[in-house]
Amino acid sequence: MQLIDKAEIMDNDGIRRVLVRIAHEIVEKNKGLDNVVLVGIRRRGVPLARRLADILRNSEKADVLVGELDITLYRDDLTLRFEQPHVGRTVLPFDIAKRKVVLVDDVLFTGRTIRAALDAIIDLGRPECIQLAVLVDRGHREVPIRADYVGKNVPTSRKEVINVRLSEYDGIDQVVISEEVEQ
Repeated sequence: MQLIDKAEIMDNDGIRRVLVRIAHEIVEKNKGLDNVVLVGIRRRGVPLARRLADILRNSEKADVLVGELDITLYRDDLTLRFEQPHVGRTVLPFDIAKRKVVLVDDVLFTGRTIRAALDAIIDLGRPECIQLAVLVDRGHREVPIRADYVGKNVPTSRKEVINVRLSEYDGIDQVVISEEVEQ
């Protein structure tokens, strides 16, 4: 099977606009940024969380702490996906207890990644609340998870894949919908 790009959903400017809107929604929902921290889910959630923090720093003149969460060992498909899993580091240079934690990820699909992230966060402390910000929600939930902040809803088929490409990893900022094709 090979993935072929079908359509571009967002370009660099589209991603930037969506992140600016999400940043404003975070401020509005939390009535400011007191006690708010951003935690990016490895891999692409981390640069998205950093970008949100930069937007908040520029628009609200407030420094928002950013952490990185690795959920590898919390996945319910660990033995199915990896013969030898690569476990990354969780980097939280702050205590999450009694904080408003905004988890940040690129794509919300089945909800299983977020379920694993919730387990990982709870193991690290007891936040005041946990909110979820995603760049793209593509539907097809398998667990009852809903994002508080959504950049774009993109209905997809199960054969389709949402590819988020970020300059930090891919040299380009874009979101494309791809489809599996047989060769």
